[in-house]
Amino acid sequence: MTIRRHVLAGLAAALAVPFAFSAPAVAADLPNLGGKTVVVVTENAYPPLQFVDPNSGQAVGWEYDAMNEIAKRLNFKVEYQNTSWDAMIQAVSDGQYQVGMTGITIKDDRKEKVDFSDPYMRSQQFMLVRGDESRFKDAKSFAAVEDALIGAQPGTSPFYTAVYEILDGNEQNPRIKLFETFGATVQALKAGDVDLVLTDSVAAKGYVDSSAGALKVVGEPLGTEDFGFIFPKGSDLVAPVNAAIKALKEDGTFDALNKKWFLDYKMGG
Repeated sequence: MTIRRHVLAGLAAALAVPFAFSAPAVAADLPNLGGKTVVVVTENAYPPLQFVDPNSGQAVGWEYDAMNEIAKRLNFKVEYQNTSWDAMIQAVSDGQYQVGMTGITIKDDRKEKVDFSDPYMRSQQFMLVRGDESRFKDAKSFAAVEDALIGAQPGTSPFYTAVYEILDGNEQNPRIKLFETFGATVQALKAGDVDLVLTDSVAAKGYVDSSAGALKVVGEPLGTEDFGFIFPKGSDLVAPVNAAIKALKEDGTFDALNKKWFLDYKMGG
């Protein structure tokens, strides 16, 4: 994942797109998977892509809406399961799950274990800090504050960006504090236990908008990432899902989801 991290290039255009799906249950020009069940695994820890809504207790998010629409277009049933980020790629590689989704950055080393769909979203990483932070304003000045700490999940794009683009290239650098979930890194930031969390604009916007000034973004974006769904190597689901992704981009469905989850939705109610 990447928190596993530019506001989306087409986000402004999404303002003009109503959130409505008019496609038939099974699109005539897309593969029909015959109603079979597909097990999709996620972490439920990366808002607004996928998370447990604190008001309803239901698992919701951009990726859930997208996957449900893909399932409708391709005529398959989704069975959702959950696992930790640390276990996800290997579990999908081993065939425990048929699809994985949790803002997973498409990377060459990961392609050795799993197959990726075409990108469904592009993001860049930003520096999320407390609202009253004044010691640093970008990556260079953060590195110069020797007691400033970064919170990250091991093995994620933010972790490696912290190591190689902000700090000294030492993956054991004690200035990086490790956490099991992205949400835990943000809680540590709010509590003052760390001073910076790297995340893409998707999560950064959600947390800043819901923080009542407690959080802000500083500095320039630190890298571009494409997100994709993952599959066991050789999966026959890749081509149909790619066809559905292409259709959802072309008919405005993804733009509508961008508006719903990045602009309209207020995290926490």
